Amino acid sequence: MTKLLSSQLALGLLLAAAAPAAAQTAPNTAPAAPTQATKGTGIGSAGKVIPVAEYYEGGQEAMYAFIASELKYPLLAKRNRIQGQCIVSFTLNPDGTMSGVKLVKQVGGGTGEEALRVVRLLKFKKPEYPILTSLPIVFKLGATGSNATEGGQ
Repeated sequence: MTKLLSSQLALGLLLAAAAPAAAQTAPNTAPAAPTQATKGTGIGSAGKVIPVAEYYEGGQEAMYAFIASELKYPLLAKRNRIQGQCIVSFTLNPDGTMSGVKLVKQVGGGTGEEALRVVRLLKFKKPEYPILTSLPIVFKLGATGSNATEGGQ
């Protein structure tokens, strides 16, 4: 009797432990494409829609790709393994130019200056009215300690 009870208990514990794992995996689904945040650098909130991105040629994905290709991990930040999100705020004027570009949040090691440099390179189409917006830029080191887009200073 005790052997049957203990085997049922063991089976129950095994099923209870496996249930959350089975519930989290959906059959016949391909893994999601890596976002800019998992690749190493770029925009952190790839799932969120940045309103000003509709005025960038090619949309939000093209803007992410441009930022990832231009972003160079600052050497000081790389040496000290500094990672995080910088936020740059600016106004997109009706003529397509940017004004009031400023750093709202930085993580140090030169990341803020690099985020400002890359945001100033962006070229937007002309909106109908001025748009005050902010853009998150993520600095994340790869698994090997180097950045996906190499290019120290």
